[in-house]
Amino acid sequence: MWEVLASTTFVIGLLQAALRTATPLLLAGIGELYGERSGILNIGLEGIMLIGCLFGFMTANMTGVPALGILAGGAAGIVIALIHGVLSISLGVSQVVSGVGINILCTGLSLTIYRAVFGASYSDLPRAPGMTPVQIPLLSDLPVIGTLLFSQLPLVYIAFALVPVTWFVLYRSELGLKIRACGEHPMAAETVGIHVARIRYLCVVITGFLTGIGGTFLSLGLLNFFRDNMTAGRGWIAIAVVIFGRWKPTGIMGAALVFGLASAFQMRLQAIGIDVPYQFLLMIPYVLTMLILIVTYGRSAGPAALGKPFIKEQ
Repeated sequence: MWEVLASTTFVIGLLQAALRTATPLLLAGIGELYGERSGILNIGLEGIMLIGCLFGFMTANMTGVPALGILAGGAAGIVIALIHGVLSISLGVSQVVSGVGINILCTGLSLTIYRAVFGASYSDLPRAPGMTPVQIPLLSDLPVIGTLLFSQLPLVYIAFALVPVTWFVLYRSELGLKIRACGEHPMAAETVGIHVARIRYLCVVITGFLTGIGGTFLSLGLLNFFRDNMTAGRGWIAIAVVIFGRWKPTGIMGAALVFGLASAFQMRLQAIGIDVPYQFLLMIPYVLTMLILIVTYGRSAGPAALGKPFIKEQ
């Protein structure tokens, strides 16, 4: 067994799988970063990912075009996220309560829609055309690193490209300054002419879109079918990724890679037939999530106005 674990083939396959497994976490984490930086906590990521996963799969299944599935998944994510936006921004409802409600709603809604369209039988799961790897000319021919980094699925490139883009938007643009001001001191932001509600709605839309396509990646990138609750807690892990990454794009990328590596590792251990009950292997990413949150608790603080409703003074 140790010879297999130390082999070059196993290591390259593990790292390549880690990048793919980290992609939905990174997309949802970057999306949540925009929301939390503006002061909106969305713990409904699990539900948004699940709806994006379903609608992305359904669209690709019916049209045969994975790209349309990605757009449909992102659009579905926006719709669900806007429900959270209306409740938390316009109506001032507790953001935690709203997020929990969205998770419950989406869990039941996804199951109902899927069974209405495809039936209740799982003996013959319908399939959808999945994404195909895109090889970067010349770079993909490099030994080892070419296979690892430059022969990936399109959303993998997009997810990691969003890290420097998000850094620039948040820290080097006027929009980013407004977003951070809304998350730190919305009253002061309003007094200098920043429309807090408008900025927060924009960030909610970004959160919904990126989380929706993160969910779509599960059904069109990692798998080519849909199952009940197939997000399997990844929305919750994405929230942990934001906290572990200290609300910074590069930190979120590093955290997503850690969780992605843990998830890919447990799947590879199952594949080589290690003599350990598979239930214990499945626990690895979730136990790691709890341990990291325990270790990092209190060492980093989010935006000052995170989770607090803002009521504009008349």
